[in-house]
Amino acid sequence: MTVTPQKTGTTPEFPTSLGTSTPTQINLLGQDLAQDLMGKISFGELAYWLVAMRRPTPGQLRVFESVLVALADHGFTPTAIAARLTYLSAPDSIQGAMAAGLLGGGSRFLGVTEDCGQFLAATLAAHDGDLPDDDAGWDAMALDAIRTQRAAGKFVPGLGHPNHKDGDPRTPVLIGIAEEEDLRGPHLRLFEAIGRMSETALGRRLPLNGAGVCGAALADAGLPTDLLRGFALLARAAGLLGQIAEEKRNPIANDIYMTVDRNAVYVDPSQSA
Repeated sequence: MTVTPQKTGTTPEFPTSLGTSTPTQINLLGQDLAQDLMGKISFGELAYWLVAMRRPTPGQLRVFESVLVALADHGFTPTAIAARLTYLSAPDSIQGAMAAGLLGGGSRFLGVTEDCGQFLAATLAAHDGDLPDDDAGWDAMALDAIRTQRAAGKFVPGLGHPNHKDGDPRTPVLIGIAEEEDLRGPHLRLFEAIGRMSETALGRRLPLNGAGVCGAALADAGLPTDLLRGFALLARAAGLLGQIAEEKRNPIANDIYMTVDRNAVYVDPSQSA
């Protein structure tokens, strides 16, 4: 059921392509929310649609939801610890604990998804001529991109992981899913080449991390690279809610707090490095 916008005479209008409501109806994306969407589309499909202003293809939806699963939780990361400690301090404010965790999504955790997607997109946009059609061509582009980034004193987003030194288990799986859905596009191919050429460019082979491959996959799935961090935060919101639920069942935040607090040692500022 398509909802037709209604004119309101001289009343000021505030245009939106998202949600509106009347006393009897809630409209979202030009659809009747209750009749057209509830029970008929997944949350992942809705999230994609809300940003892209189009429904994803089945392949795009599978890749997108795989990314959400990949980024939902990664153990006791700073985002999870921040959420748990905030909940310890303010158990009356789940929203505060969730917000604390989400605010920790930056250049080292979660934000790499967007940083990598934008880096790959910029590299592709700056390339003259047709894109490569074989691994050798992608490798040459990747090598140049890595060296240019390092010459500027910057890290290559998506390269390396503090824990998965020998390879992030999410990376090959997501690339495989994209391949199955015919969505292994230029962003992923360039990212894979960056992984292959890291040793040549940097002197040591670094793994492609999961957050980075998620950024490449989302870009190839047709999502705007300047909003990719939002999708990472969307995924992590589910994980943080799980962390808070577990904190209620089996609390550890007080132990974290007490361990740090009781082992704090005063250091004279004149003697500190």
